[in-house]
Amino acid sequence: MTATTASKEVLAKAAQQAGLELHHPEAIREGSHAMYRVGDIVARIGKRGSLKDAERELRVSQWLNSSGIPTVEAVSELPQPIVVDDRPATWWRLIPDHRPATPAELGAMLRALHSLPPPADPDLPRYNPFGDLPARLATAGTADDGDRTWLLTRYDELRQQYDNLPDPLRLAVIHGDAWQGNLVVPPSGIPTVLDLDKVSLGRPEWDLIQLAVDYTDFARVLEADYLSFVNAYGGYDVTTWSSFRLFADIQELRWVGFAIGQAGASEAAARQAKHRIECLRGEVTRPWRWEAL
Repeated sequence: MTATTASKEVLAKAAQQAGLELHHPEAIREGSHAMYRVGDIVARIGKRGSLKDAERELRVSQWLNSSGIPTVEAVSELPQPIVVDDRPATWWRLIPDHRPATPAELGAMLRALHSLPPPADPDLPRYNPFGDLPARLATAGTADDGDRTWLLTRYDELRQQYDNLPDPLRLAVIHGDAWQGNLVVPPSGIPTVLDLDKVSLGRPEWDLIQLAVDYTDFARVLEADYLSFVNAYGGYDVTTWSSFRLFADIQELRWVGFAIGQAGASEAAARQAKHRIECLRGEVTRPWRWEAL
């Protein structure tokens, strides 16, 4: 059974339990996490064993909205979450006709988010920037032995440097995947936060690094747009921070790990994974051009 077929079966069973009629659900995202549009509802199907994560996402949404940060809302009229085959299904209100946030809008939201005191409920986990990256690199079937060894050595180097950093003065509430597509702007003009599965306690720089490396290493963000992001955040430019290069290198290794995880699905993804490895190994000069996967 393919991942798509399995997700659709979970969706059908969960919808039946919720009393929700399915009329040609539209796939938004497939994979271990899957999302489908069902009329004016978005169904999110989590991976196996992620019930606690799904429950926390529901509480995070409620807490952020009550704290003054507009966030995607759960559908309160439906039972939440519903577990089918050890996979939780949650239901969210569709945000129609939206656009990605501008860098300035993203910076303003992150400034507000990072200013919030950590909540008593939900109990947020400590952010882990590495996640399952070591396993992804070790089992990279599409990478040759030389590349795999280099990637694992690079991971060890970056992990040691990160573990040796002094403790931060404080841990902020962070989004954990802060890019413009995870803050959307509907016709109302109110930027709204999406994708809550990585909301956690961590160094605020993790929420600044993605746009920063898009600017410095990929030239995907114009200087004026990057400066608007910095100004909206309050003037802090993470590229001037002493640990910027370490965080940038970790972020880029994570993006390589993601590409490796997709490489078995298509030749295009395998070529992209190889290209990204070549970039990290210094065989391609910056600014890099990486295709979205």
